[in-house]
Formats: sequence, C-alpha cells, structure tokens
Amino acid sequence: MGEEYEVEVGPVAHGGHCVARTSEPPAVVTGEADAARRPSDPEHPEQPADPEQPSGPGAPGRSRVLFVRHALPGERVVARVTEGRTDSRFLRADAVRVLEPSKDRIPAPCPYAGPGRCGGCDWQHAKPGAQRRLKAEVLTEQLRRLAGMTPQDVTWDGTVEPAPGDKVAAGEVPAWRTRVRYAVDAEGRAGLRRHRSHEVEPVDHCMIAAPEITELGIEDRDWPGIARIDAAAAAGSHDRQVVLTPRPEARLPLVELNREVSVLRADEETGALHRVHGRDFVRERADGRTWRVGAGGFWQVHPRAADVLVDAVMRGLTPRKGEMALDLYCGVGLFAGALADRVGEQGAVLGIESAKRAAEDARRNLADFPRVRIEHGKVDRVLPRTGIAEADLVVLDPPRTGAGKATVARVTSLSPRRVAYVACDPAALARDLRYFADNGYTPRFLRAFDLFPMTHHLECVAILEPTAKGS
Repeated sequence: MGEEYEVEVGPVAHGGHCVARTSEPPAVVTGEADAARRPSDPEHPEQPADPEQPSGPGAPGRSRVLFVRHALPGERVVARVTEGRTDSRFLRADAVRVLEPSKDRIPAPCPYAGPGRCGGCDWQHAKPGAQRRLKAEVLTEQLRRLAGMTPQDVTWDGTVEPAPGDKVAAGEVPAWRTRVRYAVDAEGRAGLRRHRSHEVEPVDHCMIAAPEITELGIEDRDWPGIARIDAAAAAGSHDRQVVLTPRPEARLPLVELNREVSVLRADEETGALHRVHGRDFVRERADGRTWRVGAGGFWQVHPRAADVLVDAVMRGLTPRKGEMALDLYCGVGLFAGALADRVGEQGAVLGIESAKRAAEDARRNLADFPRVRIEHGKVDRVLPRTGIAEADLVVLDPPRTGAGKATVARVTSLSPRRVAYVACDPAALARDLRYFADNGYTPRFLRAFDLFPMTHHLECVAILEPTAKGS
C-alpha cells in the first residue's frame, strides 16, 4: 500500500475501475509506503518489510495487475496502491495524477469525489455519454466471459439507455437517488462511506440525492449518538421517512428536520424497526397504482425506474387475457400487479417473496385482485411446494447474486412461453443466461438502462423464450 506506479490504463472492468498492469518497479516509494509495508495486520504478520528482498509471485518489481479507480481507458496515470499485499493476485489503486487524459474526462462536478474521498460514485470524472459506453463495455464483457454470448446472440443493440430526463450535459449531475444511507462520524456529522472503507466522508450536499432528500436538511445538523441514517423520499407522493440507528447505549435525539417526515428507530443488533412517529411506510406510485412500501422494504431507487422496468417487462412478455404468471422475488408486488392487470379476471398470478414485511405489503397492495396469491419464503424452497406444473409467463427480479442454477432449471421446467429476467448485476445476469441456455431458453432481446448515473451500476431486462427447434 502506498506505492505508486506510472501505468497505461486498459479496459474498464466490472466494479467501477479499469485494468492496468505494471511493467516496472514503483515510480515512487514514499515514507508512508514504507510504513504501510511494515507488518501491522495481525492476520498477515509475515509481510516483508524490505521491498528489495521479496518472495513469491506477487513481489514488487514484477508485472502486477492493478484495478484502478478514478481512471479512464487509454489514459496514462500515476496509480497509488490502496489495497493489496506482496502475495496478492491483484492490487487495488487510485489514479492520483493524470499524465495523459482521455477525451472523455471532465473535472468531477462533486467536490467529494476523487481518490480517498466518497465512495458513492464511480464515474464523476467521465462525461455522461462515456459513462453509459463504459457500462455497455462491462455488460458486453460479462456476457462474453460468463455466458459465452455476444450482443448479437442476445439481440441487444449495445446501448445503455438513460432514464427519461437523465440525458444531461457534461458537468451536470442528475439528482436521482430517492433513498440515501448516511453514515455518521464520531463528531456526529452525516456523510457517506469512502470506497471499501468504514471511514466517513462528511458532506454538506450529495449531488445525486433527489431534491426531496436534500430538502430534509440531514447534512445541515449534528447527529450525536447516531451511527446511521436511512432516508427515503417516495416518488409520486409527499411521503418522507428517516430510519435512525443509534450507537450502542445512545439515546435517540429529538428529530427536527426541514420537512415533515416519519421517523423510525432501528436496533443495530437485531435490525428490528420501531416507529417513533408518523407512518412506518411510504407510498410509491408506478404503473398507474399506489404501492405501500414498508420501512426497510425494497423499491427502485431512481424515481423513474419502476415505470421504465414495468414497461420493458410487459412489452417483452405481451401478457394475454387468461394466462397464468409467476412473479418471483416479487417484493411489494410491482410486477405481479402489472401482470394481474393485463391477464385479467380469468388469469392468475403467483408472487413469491422472502422478506416477510414485503410479502405482507404485496398482499395489501394487490388485495383488489382476487386471483393473485402471494407466498412468503425463499423462491428455491417455495416454488417446488406450490404444486404448479406449468405457467405461461415468469418474471424474475432476483437479488444481486442472481437466481442460480437450480431456480433457473425449475422455472424452465414449467415451460413458460416467455420469461422476463430483471438484473441489477451484469455478472449474475450472464451466469443465469448460461443456465437458461443449458435448459433450452435463449434471449429474445435484452435492454440495458442507466438507472444509477455516476455509479458503475446498471439495470437490465432480458426476455427469454424456448429455443427454436433445429437452432
């Protein structure tokens, strides 16, 4: 840690960094680097103190792989190692000086972005169009490496689409995040975590936070005794909510914010939520309906994301009256409700959700659909117990880890005419597309959406159908 290398930056990689490789010993070895190299980690006491007398394949002076943040492909930079040991397979680093900048580089609009600073954004230093191209390159590489597929194989045009209203000029930042988790430092200042760190970067304004979050004034006051603040501002209603997690044995302060807000307290050990005042839920609006989302429940962070994804999924599935549909990992019932509305009174929808509160909210949200059933439990356990032998349509919106081999096999055994797979992680998407292919389902088309501007994240919708015979 602390060593600096002058490197030429290679391609973008999944995770908000680019790949580079060292070709020579460190460009600079400072006193801090020497200190960082001394054994200070009790788990790794054998770290050599002398860089000229190392051993093992990862020794300094040999070519090393660097994952470099704050860089862009094609640049020449000085990269300072932030994480890794002499025997590490790769090192993490920050670009601390840019020697030859990319044409896509801009000054970061956010004053808290940069090496060693806030870890909430990855691409503040890239033009908005370049950010979407980088995400497209990551998705292309994950499809190639993990699924053995090209963009042509999945009928994807290679673009990452911005959400409506997010196509901004270089130097502008969409204020899109309707849910923000603030960490609080020892002095009671609210901020955001630094990259891969528990350290807090105090901020007086997060540029990607939605205006309704900023208006609460969380950054403007002190939070003695508080460890974390989770703020939510609903899209389509005026509901705002904060969940406060006190430090052990600390008392909850009197909460006076700049807007009317519901307040809940979270138990740091158990995660249990206790209502202090106001509602313990917020009301979201999407697909022409109002959705109740309990505190801590999942809802898309971008205010336009729910409508964008429902539109993409329904266009791909083309539900028909009277069909049977499944919504797996259904959350508070967003896709289940959209399906129920379109399959009509003669159709039926089953939703499965592992979070108990979300399943309860889904039942409440969809109570006006008599042929919708919501089951609580893990998909891989509940689905086999339902007794369902076939389905016309299936929607999967799994967590970041993906659905997995067993669940994909179970879904394809139901012989649906179409499957919609909603993915927030391109690696998990690619792995599961490979499993679908192994079970006779191929993508009809794929779309990618930039619903997390300034970060490395993106959302994808893949529509799959049975592989044509003879193909």
